Amino acid sequence: MRIERDSMGTMEVPDEALWGAQTQRAVLNFPISDLRFPRSFIRALGLIKAAAAEVNHDLGLLDGKLATAIVRASREVAEGDLDKHFVLDIFQTGSGTSTNMNANEVISNRAIQIVGGTVGSRSPVHPNDHVNMGQSSNDVIPTAIHLAAATGIQQELIPALEGLQRALEKKSEEFMPIVKTGRTHLQDATPIRLGQEFQGHAGQMKRAVRRLRHALEELSEVALGGTAVGTGINTHPEFAARVCNKLFVWTGVALRETENHFQAQSTLDAVVEASGALNTVATSMLKIANDLRWLGSGPRAGIGELSLPEVQPGSSIMPGKVNPVIPESVCQAAAQVMGNHVTITLANVQGSNFELNMMMPVATYSLLQSISLLAKEAENFRLQCIEGLQATERGPEMVERGLAICTALAPVIGYDAAAAVAKEAAKMGRTVREVARERTSLSEAELDRLLDPAAMTERGFTAASAGG
Repeated sequence: MRIERDSMGTMEVPDEALWGAQTQRAVLNFPISDLRFPRSFIRALGLIKAAAAEVNHDLGLLDGKLATAIVRASREVAEGDLDKHFVLDIFQTGSGTSTNMNANEVISNRAIQIVGGTVGSRSPVHPNDHVNMGQSSNDVIPTAIHLAAATGIQQELIPALEGLQRALEKKSEEFMPIVKTGRTHLQDATPIRLGQEFQGHAGQMKRAVRRLRHALEELSEVALGGTAVGTGINTHPEFAARVCNKLFVWTGVALRETENHFQAQSTLDAVVEASGALNTVATSMLKIANDLRWLGSGPRAGIGELSLPEVQPGSSIMPGKVNPVIPESVCQAAAQVMGNHVTITLANVQGSNFELNMMMPVATYSLLQSISLLAKEAENFRLQCIEGLQATERGPEMVERGLAICTALAPVIGYDAAAAVAKEAAKMGRTVREVARERTSLSEAELDRLLDPAAMTERGFTAASAGG
């Protein structure tokens, strides 16, 4: 062990550790869980520290030799080379100060190593005076949250959802000739094309991407430059804008300094909005996955209109059983994202007191987990399920026996008469066509025109357009 010092005194720190006294205190204070900040957040934190050092040097505030060492150490943090030194629990000080100081101390000690100094000496590179120059935990942590989340959405989630959208569109085209019975309230409804159902699924993903792009715009506004409470004390007025420009060059995420630091640091409003978009994506993917589970149910005693790819045995006791495990995985991930959204919502409601939110770490973990889960599930869903879907003959076979096709008769014979036809057909186990042939004066040719399932799937279909 070695002795390190902070403003509260001395602490014993393991010799091999690059963290210092403040981090060690937090290690002892928060032995709560095995949850840690994800790699994407540590990367964002490292990039912010590197950009800050370069900008402070450019502004004439930081010695060139120290700045070079800090940038190199910060880059190592960003690249994951020093991950083992980020040891703090998610359930810690609500501002994330412990983790900001974890980064400051690790970068300080690594920079000291680089210049040939003694680890733990806080000289010539000091964690607060040099690594944290122009910053506060209160603006760095929310900025890192935004940067990590925006990067994940822009570079992982949106591409994955666009890939899923394209796969659904391809299936929509493939399945468009297939006419089947529509369902509302889980009951038979008027005919629909299987391709039209998939057109709806693809449309959900298209709109999911649109919502996420709006969330990206909100996340691009960052708190950096506000320091302690939003007033910008102890930072150069050009600092934040310059750092944002560097981060844009390095990451492709167009960050900008907020025009209102007081809202940026005292709330997690933008994080809640982003989580809300993720929550909506989760519900969309859950709907698609559940539709596929239902349509693929059976294969004999269920709906059985789709054949899902068989990827693994489904039972330890029932030979030959195959389950829809890929959609089931999607459903579970969606449930986790929805739970994360509740956590994030509560973090903003209960944690935003006066000038600072006090639940940033748990909100960070939840948001970044949601982004990662949805991105991976969308990709896996596409590869292992959507692309291999096949339609069966069950859907078209049941169309003629559907009762809701009597809807096309209503404009000609009246709603009540059409309802009577449907009820008798249901009671007697006959088709609407068979009953209508007996109970109405419609000719066979008129019945053929009115009860054409394919025509009913076209927009603007009416008795008049059918020639009735």
